[in-house]
Amino acid sequence: MSPSHIDVAVLAGQACPVSEVLDHVSGKWSIGIIAAAAQRPVRFAELERALTGISRRMLTLKLRQLERDGLLTRTVYPTVPPRVEYTLTEMAVELHETLQTLKGWAVRHRDSVVAARAAYDGTC
Repeated sequence: MSPSHIDVAVLAGQACPVSEVLDHVSGKWSIGIIAAAAQRPVRFAELERALTGISRRMLTLKLRQLERDGLLTRTVYPTVPPRVEYTLTEMAVELHETLQTLKGWAVRHRDSVVAARAAYDGTC
């Protein structure tokens, strides 16, 4: 077996968790939550206002999912009514930086993408 040989079974076993993580962090709601929480700790109602169109149920599900994945920390303060804040973990701060880089790439190349689409559509 050569050093460049790739064990397909090993890759297949790694692909599912990687795909799952990418699915969790690449959706519009997850990106919006991460972007909002990158500025400072945020409360549920703030997120609900910031993410136009998200239902309470979907926001609850996404917050739980991001917390479960280790991207958010949920802190409950013992007040009446209870105050809950969501904060990015170090891992999520790194992810936010990566998303900012991707956003920068998209802004820099949007005109090229539009031109490529026009050229493609003209040849079809």
